[in-house]
Amino acid sequence: MNWNKLTQPGQIAEIKALSESTPVMIFKHSTRCSVSGMSLDRLLRNWKHGDEEKVVPYFLDLIAYRELSNLVAQEFGVPHQSPQVIVIKNGSAIFDTSHFGISYPEIMDQV
Repeated sequence: MNWNKLTQPGQIAEIKALSESTPVMIFKHSTRCSVSGMSLDRLLRNWKHGDEEKVVPYFLDLIAYRELSNLVAQEFGVPHQSPQVIVIKNGSAIFDTSHFGISYPEIMDQV
């Protein structure tokens, strides 16, 4: 899986624009949380070659970029959670889930 790293506030506008043609998934990860690590591992184990053509994956390390994580929550109108998956289509969040609710099949059903 080739993650796009979300590290700059300006990338939010890029994500919104990109989502007009291809859905975008943001995975917000806490390196200090075992549940976040398990959710990330489950997602990575299920990710299939070619999924990047269906949804563009972004990775946000919310420990390193907490302010950016808060901005993502504000911009897309979702509560801040960790771990969290947000799916963006046409510039808006159409799906978000967290913790053990993070499910590869459910994410792919949204895209």
